[in-house]
Amino acid sequence: MDKHTKLSLLSDMIALARTSDGIKDIEYNFLIAVANQLGISEAELNALTNSKPQKKVIQPESQRILHFHRLVLLMNVDQYTDNRELLIVKNFGLKMGLSQEAIDKVLKIMHNYPNKVVPPDVLIDIFKTQHN
Repeated sequence: MDKHTKLSLLSDMIALARTSDGIKDIEYNFLIAVANQLGISEAELNALTNSKPQKKVIQPESQRILHFHRLVLLMNVDQYTDNRELLIVKNFGLKMGLSQEAIDKVLKIMHNYPNKVVPPDVLIDIFKTQHN
């Protein structure tokens, strides 16, 4: 994945984190962890909070599903989820071309797991089922 795509992913996550009264410390720490995983420095992450890179479509679908999973994790990291955040995450998933049925199912079943963390294998199974 190229750097522009990685910055675009982080930009999406920053936009989501801002929906609830600014970025909380726990959300920022999660963003730093994702940035490190993507090879993006904390300084670059901080620069993103003041600007937005052009959006780039993520390919392949497995990367879009992974990004959707990160958004769900970020949404739930502070243990508070409101309808606005749910709508934003859903819209991000739809804009990435993911199945609406799969998105809805993930957002529904997340409440069945500790800390609303849907295990990756369950998430993948949900998206696979929608392809059949």
